[in-house]
Amino acid sequence: MDRLKDQGIIVTGASGMAAAAARRFADEGARVVIVSRTESRCAELVDEIRSADGDASYVVADLADPERSEAAAAEAIATLGRVDGVYNVAGGSGRKAGDGPLHELTAEGWDYTWRLNASSHVFLTAAVLRTMLEQPRDASRSRGAVVNTSSVLAFNPVAELFATHAYAATKGAIEALTVSSAAYYAPRGIRINAIAPSLVTTRMSERAAQDPDTMAFANRKMPLLDTFIDAEEVASTALYLLSPESRSMTGQIVTIDGGWSVTSTA
Repeated sequence: MDRLKDQGIIVTGASGMAAAAARRFADEGARVVIVSRTESRCAELVDEIRSADGDASYVVADLADPERSEAAAAEAIATLGRVDGVYNVAGGSGRKAGDGPLHELTAEGWDYTWRLNASSHVFLTAAVLRTMLEQPRDASRSRGAVVNTSSVLAFNPVAELFATHAYAATKGAIEALTVSSAAYYAPRGIRINAIAPSLVTTRMSERAAQDPDTMAFANRKMPLLDTFIDAEEVASTALYLLSPESRSMTGQIVTIDGGWSVTSTA
């Protein structure tokens, strides 16, 4: 249980996949800083990790705000000293703000969803990269690793059930950002990859989990499972991508979808 022993890891978000990952990283010996805008969730998660003898702390910040992201990164760096990894999970649905089919998408919905899902990945990561670039390489020749969060919906849409086009666009942008930045930072010893999950059991998926049509679709489209994916399964992949075990991987989009992307639903 020491695959991240003594490594400094920043996790954005404090529930769902982020919470599962923070717990797992701490179990594997990492020193974890959680960054999220909801203090109560941060505090609860940190207390849980510490009660299991893990090393965790938190910073409260709206990661769509560049100034708050910069300040949060500075605070996390001061806590950790060396930052070995960033796992960007913070984000969510913009449906309540007006996301939907393109002809119904509001300007507010577009801006809100873009900030929530794309800007939240960019500003903190940019600040941390400036520190990573100055760090010495570790035993695996790495200065650090970044894992972003995309979605299977970016390139395997389901028009009849998930017509939130701004959300899909932000996730596609994250994949482009991952690949382009991985190319730039590879010679500098920094790896950047992304995970693209399908339906995962989280707070965000509660609405879908209560819809019989969505559940029936998921059972057909994700034939490896008979339900949604456990957040812990995604955490296992994030752990691998942040650990020295994946030191030769960069610019990759790892899809975790129970067969979604290779299964028809005729």
